[in-house]
Amino acid sequence: MRWSNLSPIVGATMLLSLLYTPALAQDSVAQFYKGKQINLYVGSSAGGGYDTYARLLARRFGAAIPGNPAVVVQNMPGAGSNKLAGYIYSVAPKDGTAIGAIFSGAILQPLIGDPVQHDPSKFIYLGNANDEAFLCLARSDAPIKSFKDALSHELILGATNEGGSTRDFAAMLDNLVGAKLRIVTGYPGSNEILLALERNEVQGACGLGWSSVAPQRARLLDSGLIRIILQLTNTGHPEMSRMGVPLAAEFAKNEDDRKAMELIFSQLTFGRPYILPPGVPADRVAALRAAFMSALTNKDTITEARTMQLDLDPLAGDAVQTEVAKAYAMPARIIERARASLVYRP
Repeated sequence: MRWSNLSPIVGATMLLSLLYTPALAQDSVAQFYKGKQINLYVGSSAGGGYDTYARLLARRFGAAIPGNPAVVVQNMPGAGSNKLAGYIYSVAPKDGTAIGAIFSGAILQPLIGDPVQHDPSKFIYLGNANDEAFLCLARSDAPIKSFKDALSHELILGATNEGGSTRDFAAMLDNLVGAKLRIVTGYPGSNEILLALERNEVQGACGLGWSSVAPQRARLLDSGLIRIILQLTNTGHPEMSRMGVPLAAEFAKNEDDRKAMELIFSQLTFGRPYILPPGVPADRVAALRAAFMSALTNKDTITEARTMQLDLDPLAGDAVQTEVAKAYAMPARIIERARASLVYRP
């Protein structure tokens, strides 16, 4: 349409409409959220890494949302955060007042794990708090001194349940590299697993995030109680690489196993994802995504994260949505190999 062909009145009206549409949308969002509460659910217990990130976000999230709603963190652990994922998908209100912080493994669960009652490809992704690097830990008095030793000596690991990274990544290492890992499941989250390690209930853990371990580094690592024996990531974390910690892919038996491992590790691109139910109005999605990035790039948030020794590398919601779609478009052969690697046979 040519602007020159419009009457001055019609042209001015259309121009004003274009100018005010974003403002009107924001006003509509502000009116909805004013005086309301957003429940930010965490799929693990209080005190763990996912809980710590969610509470960091919550402290500045509401102030960045039009209407300034209160943001209240609530914990809903269970089934490797699939309990929460199912709640967000089927039960939670679809109006933008319910947000879930789920394990990245729960996103790939229907693709490479057992069936669940939700479809992660249909979630609306709010964003990702950081590009996570996962690791394997072992007590210094365990019967192994390096991950290579775990190929010939048993290591007893603490883990959550199926769908959680501490269970699934350990099973993958059992199957793809032949590690002798005995997995003890049922721990609610990373905090309880680390406590179990300290109490010598278990000898190690695989699939814990570096950001969960780093805040407790002095007590766990610098004290010599625990050592890092493996990186569970495609690219490696700078700090762990400087420590000389090997990558899991170095122990893959063949190319197909390496690619299956890469698919499983792809979830780390969305290491701490935040989700909305399908059906949330588009204007509220846009506002929440913008507020998410604003809250996590706020200079006070960055300063606080550094004080807490938390890595912050937020990824925008539309980018997370794209990465999830890529994972669900992987070749069937690699998906099947990855799926088989997560079957744990004690």
